[in-house]
Amino acid sequence: MNRFIACLLMAFLSPSVGICAPSPVNSTNPVWLNGHEYIRFGEWAALQGAKVAWLQKDETFQAAAPSFRFVAKVDSIQAHINGVEIWLCYPVLARNGALYLSRADLNATLKPFLSPPRVHAGKKIKTICLDPGHGGKDPGFRIGATEEQKHTLLLAQEVQRLLTQAGFKVTLTRTSDRFVELSDRADWASRKKADVFISLHYNATPNARAVQGSEVYCLTPAGAFSTNAGLGRGDSSVCPGNQSDPFNLLLAYHLQAALTHGLSVTDRGVRRARFAVLRDAKMPAALVEAGFLSHPAEGRRILDPNYRRQIAKAIVQALQEYQKAVGG
Repeated sequence: MNRFIACLLMAFLSPSVGICAPSPVNSTNPVWLNGHEYIRFGEWAALQGAKVAWLQKDETFQAAAPSFRFVAKVDSIQAHINGVEIWLCYPVLARNGALYLSRADLNATLKPFLSPPRVHAGKKIKTICLDPGHGGKDPGFRIGATEEQKHTLLLAQEVQRLLTQAGFKVTLTRTSDRFVELSDRADWASRKKADVFISLHYNATPNARAVQGSEVYCLTPAGAFSTNAGLGRGDSSVCPGNQSDPFNLLLAYHLQAALTHGLSVTDRGVRRARFAVLRDAKMPAALVEAGFLSHPAEGRRILDPNYRRQIAKAIVQALQEYQKAVGG
């Protein structure tokens, strides 16, 4: 209980967390819809200098500013920011001819793009912790004789090589086929004083031929429900990792943008989850699902060393773009 109270206080008092605090640029009156706080989106967008227009009447709309384009559907949590799919915390709603977006999404989804968080003066993003998913007694997904654990390690080693060439310091949570407790992975990153934590994985599904592409997860904001849990289901508590919410989202966004644009794979979006490695990370963190081992074509590409290098290059590019975005 003491740990929970400490996390709660940390989340509300930390200047890096904006999920529950009123947005300083919003002067519109909030309303409560479906049990959550919403803001009239058109009025809010006007304060940001963004123009709102229907792309498909009463169904799809956009808010556009010089360096920002937000596209969303009414009654949906799927949206796009600058061409990258991002899953919202709550659906966009339309009431009496007006559009409404949740306060949570204005602060935790849109605000990091309109007012990007910045690292402390003099702080540099130099040390990256790579977490090859699974290992040892936990093989991850098995597709025939292929085990996820082997290929996450190979990817981590390739990313490490490229990051080192680019001037970063890199540490891995495992360097061989061994089991590492989930709770030890973020702790390792803290002990190594990592500035960023990235957990590397591959995906799989029984519906093998129908599903492919990349998706990247950041920690679910406090009070919201995780993307894959379904609206109104699962945990909504505060976690230590919520200190970095704006950074988490930007990191996940740049990773997903680099993967989908650089590899031309299906964009399955930036999603929210309370995975253990994200919950306990004391630095900006994201979990990458770089593709589906279960898909016949994509699975074959994942096993190809040349394609693995392309994935690694995209991840390095994403880290460099994130570095620029936050001034590190």
